[in-house]
Amino acid sequence: MPSPFRPLLRTLKWLSAACILIVLGLLPFGSDLLVAVDPMPAHVDAAVVLQGSIVAQKTRIAGAMSLLQRGIADRVLLSVPRESYWGQSIPPVARAYLQRTYGEVPASRVDFCETSAEVNSTAEEAEALMVCIRERQWRSIVIVTSDYHTRRARILWRKTIREQEPAPAIRVSLESVADPEFQKPWWRHRHGAKIWLGECLKLLWTVLGGK
Repeated sequence: MPSPFRPLLRTLKWLSAACILIVLGLLPFGSDLLVAVDPMPAHVDAAVVLQGSIVAQKTRIAGAMSLLQRGIADRVLLSVPRESYWGQSIPPVARAYLQRTYGEVPASRVDFCETSAEVNSTAEEAEALMVCIRERQWRSIVIVTSDYHTRRARILWRKTIREQEPAPAIRVSLESVADPEFQKPWWRHRHGAKIWLGECLKLLWTVLGGK
């Protein structure tokens, strides 16, 4: 007599094969799911740098300072925690780094927006930074973040602006910088695969309406 489990096993085999095909199809194009490319405006009021790891933060700052030095952005807004783990104020340390790395004049055109310890997501950071952006009455900004973070950041920032800003809304675009931690091809590097999987899950959560 045929086993009652045979149809279930056959279904599981087809599902496994489908999953393998999906994974193989994502290998060469998987990073494209995470990256959103916006045309760079000729001019914006400010380039806004989102927080990240130490490596990511340095790369994002470099991208924003390049926009400043090329005359595309008038100012740079750097998102920083209110204090370090040891209770040290971040802006003075960051200012010294900028002066040492980029010079006195470019560093003088960088503003700081301090976020509280409760800010631990891209959506919450967008809401906190919008306070600083409104205080400066900027109407056009470019968000500078790591390449793998751009698609999710664009969704959340545009949603935040729609919810908070009366017409005319702030114009926002995304500038992607190549993050050294997101090694390519991502599936051949443990850390790159970890970033890809985590960011895919966060993107799915965002598309479904989560923050």
